[in-house]
Amino acid sequence: MYTLVVVIHVSVCLILIGVVLLQSGKGAEMGAAFGGSSQTIFGSRGAATFLSKLTVSAAIVFMVTSMTLSVMSRSASVVSSGSGTSASPSPSIPTPIETPEDAVSE
Repeated sequence: MYTLVVVIHVSVCLILIGVVLLQSGKGAEMGAAFGGSSQTIFGSRGAATFLSKLTVSAAIVFMVTSMTLSVMSRSASVVSSGSGTSASPSPSIPTPIETPEDAVSE
């Protein structure tokens, strides 16, 4: 189940990147030359385009999969909820390494 959500999440990420890059910027129209908003220079904004609807739906799916992955990963936490003692033994003190100069002086 986790792998399926990750595959959907990555696919939606790529679709969202592509859709955002395909859209034109707000300053790319004639109204930007007059200092106003390019969407409202000749009246109201109008109906939403297919790309804007696709962007909204991809963003919603992206947020849902992000939250689903965060909830699913909570169960696989690296922090244990145990008593606070570690199961691994404490590290030992390293012994000094003999150098060739020490061997000659003895």
